[in-house]
Parts: sequence; structure tokens; C-alpha cells
Amino acid sequence: MTTDIASVRPGPTSMRFSYDKRLMLFAGRANPALASAIAGQLGVELGPVILKTFSNDEMYCRYTDSIRGADVFIVQPMCGNPATGLNANDALLELLVMIDAAVGASAHRVIAVTPWYGYSRQDKKSAPREPISARLVARMLESAGVDRVLTMDLHAGQLQGFFSRPVDHMTALMMLADHFRGIEADPGELVVVAPDAGRVKLNKQFATRMGAGLAILDKERPRQQVAEIGHVIGDVRDRTAIIVDDIIDTAGTLRAAGEAVVKAGARRVFAAATHPVLSGRAHENLAVAPFERIVVTDTIPLRPGVPDNVDVVSCAPLLADSIRRIFTDDSVSEVFGGNNHLF
Repeated sequence: MTTDIASVRPGPTSMRFSYDKRLMLFAGRANPALASAIAGQLGVELGPVILKTFSNDEMYCRYTDSIRGADVFIVQPMCGNPATGLNANDALLELLVMIDAAVGASAHRVIAVTPWYGYSRQDKKSAPREPISARLVARMLESAGVDRVLTMDLHAGQLQGFFSRPVDHMTALMMLADHFRGIEADPGELVVVAPDAGRVKLNKQFATRMGAGLAILDKERPRQQVAEIGHVIGDVRDRTAIIVDDIIDTAGTLRAAGEAVVKAGARRVFAAATHPVLSGRAHENLAVAPFERIVVTDTIPLRPGVPDNVDVVSCAPLLADSIRRIFTDDSVSEVFGGNNHLF
């Protein structure tokens, strides 16, 4: 004899509850100023979190308010910050423990907002027996429990392929291009200069937005953190040149690029980059480089002693808009009209 369970226990098979989504924003110690600016754009206060480094250099994290069921956004570029005593590796580990603590506290989703993605240039083997460190960082984030990553201007867009979780890849290039529209120069006099062949696609989009021409530098790297500029491919003579890159690290490449463009006859030279890493002798190189202005964003806090001709454009409005769209399940690519994949 069989029994129809439905006839014995009639009733609904599901239960509906009203569910109010919560967005909570937290700052690591790598760039709290950027996190505060993003919070201001979103109209929220940064969530309270205890972060400290023990005397044995181990990291500690504790969220002091309940984050159960919330969408937790953690703003932490993987960079050092002398003001808070962190180096780049500290920032990465602090991000990992913040993710782990949020997962353990039953957050609904955990999103890492890391506009500067550490180890991004170590994305392939350039010599035998080297690690692919950018892939390792992706695995670490996913192992910690991150649900999504929001980043900006990866050194190579293919880094997104190291993740099995969604990656929202934003770009500051349009924002930087708009900043340079105030240059007093006829459109025909402007030329955007790609520092190497790998940056041509990015610089072409920048030039199109500016209504400018395009030139390319012939660059080679004989060894790590050393660049040699051959010659300029394209016409820069008597023109206003803007050299556009994703990163300024030691600024040796940028200085050499500026000198090569001046030698080729450029009348005025500017520079733009998303990430001001500015390590090593960067300040000294920028101080003697032939640039009128050098424009960067605030993905990484500037170290003291930066030259006076460095201007900072905030990426907080762009990141806040992206965070809002992720939280409300709207299209993030619409921030760029669907064209962010071109960078």
C-alpha cells in the first residue's frame, strides 16, 4: 500500500520572508583615505573593525558589529602605507584575514575592493622555475572565501582568468582622459604616446577619447625593473605629448620615455598613470623628468616627498558607483557604456 504524502500533509512547500539587503563597507589599513572617500560617495559610514599587528608581526582582525547576512565590501589595495606601518605583503595578508573573518561571521557576500592588485606583473613565467605569483594571489583570495573582486587597470586583463569567481575590472583611463581635456592645445597638436607595444590598445582608446594622434615607444627590458627606450614610432615633433601607462613604479621607464619624446621634438610632455607605486628612486626620477604635470589616481596613497608636479585624481566616485551596482545587482559594465573590456 502506498501513501500520498501530499494528501496527508497539505500545505505550502516554501516559506517567504521579507529580506532587506544590507551594504557594509570596511577599510583595511592600506588606503583608509580612499575607503573614506568611497563611503562619502555612498552616503554610509565605514563599519567598525579592529585591525592590529601583534609584536610578532601577525595580523589580527575583528568586526565589532554584526555583519550576518550583509554584503561586506572590504577596501584594501595590496600596497604598502608608511602612515599605518603596512608593507605590500602585510596588506595582502590583512585582506585575507578580513575576508576569512567576514565569512566566519556569516556575511551574505564578501567582495574585495582591491583597486591595486598586488603581484599583477608576475603573471607568467619569464624564466625557468619562476612562480606565477598573480595566479597564487587569486587562489589565496578564493581560498579565504571571497565571493567577488573589484579591481582597476590590471597590468594584463587576462589576469581575470586566474579567478573562478566574478571579477569586475574597472579602468581609470576615461577619467584621466577627461582630466587632460583642460590642456590648452589644439586637438591636432595632441599625441598620446604608448610606452611599449603592450600598451597600444589602451593608449588608442585614450587617444580616441581625447581626439588625439598616437605614437609608440620602442622599449626593451634587459632585466627586471630596467627599461631601455629605443626610438619613437610616430610624429611627436612640435606637439603636446601625453605618455599613458598603468603603473609608475621606480619611474625609470617613465623618465626615459619622457626624455625620448623630448629628444624626438615634442614641445610639451605630460604623463598619466592609474597606479602610483613610486618605489625605490621614483621621487628622484620624477623630479628630473621633463614632465609639466604627472597625473595619477588615489588607488595607492602617495609617500611623503612626492614632487610638486604630481596631481591626484580620485577614483572614489568610480568605485562607489561600481559598488552600488554590485550591491543592487545592476550592470557594472554600464559604468563605461559596456566598453571597459577594451582596456
